[in-house]
Amino acid sequence: MALTAGIVGLPNVGKSTLFNAITKAGAEMANYPFATIDPNVGMVEVPDKRLARIDEIIPAKKIIHTTFEFTDIAGIVKGASKGEGLGNKFLENIRQVDAIVHVVRAFDDDNITSVTGVVDPLDDIETINNELVLADLESVTKRYDRVEKAARSKDKTAVEEFEVLKKIKPVLEEGKPARSIDFSKEEMPIVRGLFLLTAKPILYVANIAEEDMANPESSKYFKIVEDYAKSENAQAIGISARTEEEIASLDDDEREEFLEAEGVSESGLDKLIRASYKLLGLRTFFTAGGKETRAWTFHEGMKAPQVAGVIHSDFERGFIRAEVTSFDDLDSYGSEQAVKEAGRLRVEGKEYVVEDGDIIEFRFNV
Repeated sequence: MALTAGIVGLPNVGKSTLFNAITKAGAEMANYPFATIDPNVGMVEVPDKRLARIDEIIPAKKIIHTTFEFTDIAGIVKGASKGEGLGNKFLENIRQVDAIVHVVRAFDDDNITSVTGVVDPLDDIETINNELVLADLESVTKRYDRVEKAARSKDKTAVEEFEVLKKIKPVLEEGKPARSIDFSKEEMPIVRGLFLLTAKPILYVANIAEEDMANPESSKYFKIVEDYAKSENAQAIGISARTEEEIASLDDDEREEFLEAEGVSESGLDKLIRASYKLLGLRTFFTAGGKETRAWTFHEGMKAPQVAGVIHSDFERGFIRAEVTSFDDLDSYGSEQAVKEAGRLRVEGKEYVVEDGDIIEFRFNV
């Protein structure tokens, strides 16, 4: 599951600070544009309290979280689609990621330079989105002319692609992203093959002041970001990147005390990691007991043999059945035996679509 979310934004909005907090990787930070030129990549554990509960009931020697990858991409400026500010390099970095985490400045601080001179979340968002739209429009226009010629000759593949391009081009010309279009199941493989920047799923992160972290809605800027996200059927969350970086450096007990003092139940980073994970249609199943209790990542909609293959290709190749308990049932009944006695242990075959939170023991023969 080598999927990654790319963190983007204008220079000096807090991208690298947030990345440092996420990965504790120490990415370079500086109060000037383009401090990040080559993308930094970091792996993070996906927080999941269900693991600890499973281990209480089915003890194991070790607990292993599943992981997720973030890429910190350099700040984009107006004109990036035409190469401004090393734009071509940065746009290519965005093209390589699977989802976009768009960080927007939503705090006042005279000591941190704004490339536009003012704090204006809406303008910041539109600056980047316009550059991505322009880059896609250039790509689609070039392809449109070529494919149109092939479509005239009744080439089936070309005709199908041309119909998709005809849906995309006018939307981009209106300044809207390709993800705002409803594509059919049959059209989606064609869309993916176009590698459009604006077709990628997006999560907006408002980098708010520390005093707003317990209640992002109290930020005068957050509502602006949230409303924009809703207009795209996207999600927005509020995080104080600087504060999250401080929290990330604390040990577990200190972190709990800090969060309690701030009046929040969990860190903003936990929310961000889970939101990014789900943005890509990723879900979690578990294996439990013995040497390790472990969380594994799978794509929503995958069937049992494919999910077995996440552990090892032999599991998929020799799949016989899956013995499944939902986390909710294990949590509710409190023991494996009680789950069995209640008739909640299920035996599933090759057509079973695995659900988030399933605890599975695979039976296979190779």
